[in-house]
Amino acid sequence: MRDAGIGLALTAAMVGLTWAIWDTSVVWPTAVFGALATIIHVISAAMLKRGLKESFGNLMVRWSMGMGFRLLGVGLFAVAVALQGDRFPALPSAIGYIGVLLPLMVSEMRLIR
Repeated sequence: MRDAGIGLALTAAMVGLTWAIWDTSVVWPTAVFGALATIIHVISAAMLKRGLKESFGNLMVRWSMGMGFRLLGVGLFAVAVALQGDRFPALPSAIGYIGVLLPLMVSEMRLIR
């Protein structure tokens, strides 16, 4: 639950940043991809927590699945920008996704300690 709160706070920060740089038209794509990054991280972290209680092989499978979900998010970004570039401009959408996902991934390291 803590990760979800941090992700939503980071999403709000990225929305504020893109709004300050551009205008209100970039709020939606930044918020959508920030929320997507938060959801992906919460799912991946839950899988990793369960994997820490299992064998090393199962831990690696769960970690790999989490990385796969993150890569799927990159694919969703590419599809959204390619098919709906007017609704999802590339740079604000990328700031929303990467600006939320990277800090959350760094905070995931506390689970492994």
